[in-house]
Amino acid sequence: MARSYGDLLALLSALEGKPYPFYKDLKGVWQGEGFSLRFVHVQGDPFASPSVLEVRYREGLEGLRVYGALEGRIALEDFLLRSLKARLRSLPRVGGSGHSGEVYVAVESPKVLKRAGGHLGEELHLRFRLGLPAHGRRILGKEAARLFKALLEHLRGFLQDLDTRALLAHVHQAEDFAYIQKRLPERGLVAFVGDGAILPRESGVSQRPLKGAIPFASPPSLRVAFRVPHAGEVLGMGLPRGLTLITGGGFHGKTTLLEALVHGVHPHIPGDGREWVVTEAWAQRVQSEDGRSVKGVDLRPFVHDLPLGQDTSFFSTEDASGSTSLAAAILEALELGARTLFLDEDTSATNLLVRDARMQALVKRETLTPLLDRVGDLKALGVSLVLVVGGVGDYLDLADTVVLMEEYLPKEVTEEARAVAQSHPTGRLYGESRYPLKVPPRAPLPESFDPRRGRRERVKGRGLRELLYGEEVVDLSALDLHENAQVRLLGALFRRLERLADGRTPLKALVERALAVEDLFALEEVPELSATRPLELGAAVNRLRGLVVQRLEA
Repeated sequence: MARSYGDLLALLSALEGKPYPFYKDLKGVWQGEGFSLRFVHVQGDPFASPSVLEVRYREGLEGLRVYGALEGRIALEDFLLRSLKARLRSLPRVGGSGHSGEVYVAVESPKVLKRAGGHLGEELHLRFRLGLPAHGRRILGKEAARLFKALLEHLRGFLQDLDTRALLAHVHQAEDFAYIQKRLPERGLVAFVGDGAILPRESGVSQRPLKGAIPFASPPSLRVAFRVPHAGEVLGMGLPRGLTLITGGGFHGKTTLLEALVHGVHPHIPGDGREWVVTEAWAQRVQSEDGRSVKGVDLRPFVHDLPLGQDTSFFSTEDASGSTSLAAAILEALELGARTLFLDEDTSATNLLVRDARMQALVKRETLTPLLDRVGDLKALGVSLVLVVGGVGDYLDLADTVVLMEEYLPKEVTEEARAVAQSHPTGRLYGESRYPLKVPPRAPLPESFDPRRGRRERVKGRGLRELLYGEEVVDLSALDLHENAQVRLLGALFRRLERLADGRTPLKALVERALAVEDLFALEEVPELSATRPLELGAAVNRLRGLVVQRLEA
């Protein structure tokens, strides 16, 4: 027999003063007109993670089916969770111990992502957390009843009060983004930046657009047009495949443009300013990471012929240098299938970026082949580079496209750059290396993902920078993650990888398999999960200090 909302409010009032575990009586489904409320998980303590609730709507869903593809449905679910979060902000405040009265809907960034908290099928399911009120460890039943009475009213009118115009804009923007992203390769482009985009953020720790920022305006020579399904013709800068240099004086917007391109692998909500920044799906940023671990990487394309005969064909270290870590990051990205690499001179070891003619003449036994000598090899593999440079002019000899940033506005100066390179020859030799640019696949072993190593089993995210996995702290600071929910998903996927790894499956196939079978919505007690790409999952695996791999035949 279904329990009603009246029964729910009566039970909450009757729990006044009882020990906190009596809240477990709430577990299950409570039914009312138009929607039901389910307690998926009831916290056992006011200081524990808040309880997980699910609201389920069966009626009034016709107006929600406005999407034409999977990307549109994901955007719709994203919009509904954002709308629910905004609506629940007006719930009455509740005092008490621990997380009493706290409400949390897991949407943390302006990225439009698949999230565990929302699913639209025959019914609409939305999940969120709510802290059940207590004083000490005694139930505040009357406060809980007051809170849930307001909550039920908010949920009852939720669908009727949706801003349908904003909903359509949200869905259409995501579908237009997907349309452009899928067509970048056939246009010979790695990225598109729409005219009028606002790229600067208000601070280094904020994703909000900077007020008063100069709108982006594409240089005429790089301007392209896309006719998208909903917005019609969109104009902007198209970055061609090959080697693109982004240069200019300090504080003129070089890194700001690169950051926008890095973020452009995901769609953004309307009003973010970067809605029309679209980057190909298999692009990844790489950088130096002093002290990171490297496991079983063939570094010879960049690091070779070390003193005392040390072999780098299957190289491992617990404390990589800046140059070694950058070399490993590039090769790992290629192994995972990256088609475009983003680099910034400021975060890259200079000796792996370039060696000039004078050092070539002086140092005869060099153990590093800089990226500069691998540009041609990368192009042959179909891999593009987008590099922010301010002081390594040797790349001008090889650049296919050069964008000069001045006061946050781009100019295409490719011909000028070639003229400078010709009028200031360095005599440098290019492409010198006796090792081919090959990336042999590696297969992780199951024990790599065992969180029981050490004294206790635990999986926990620490912001965007760290994942506590067993006794190991996995450093994620070099990964482009945007929400704590993505870090939590990495932890869940590591557990899945432990079951999937067999020592024979290449890492790329392994992470794609883990993501393919992962149904975020099925993990119902953890609504704070949001999707990530195979490139980020693979990069996280590569930073496990407990990683054990064996090399496979290419």
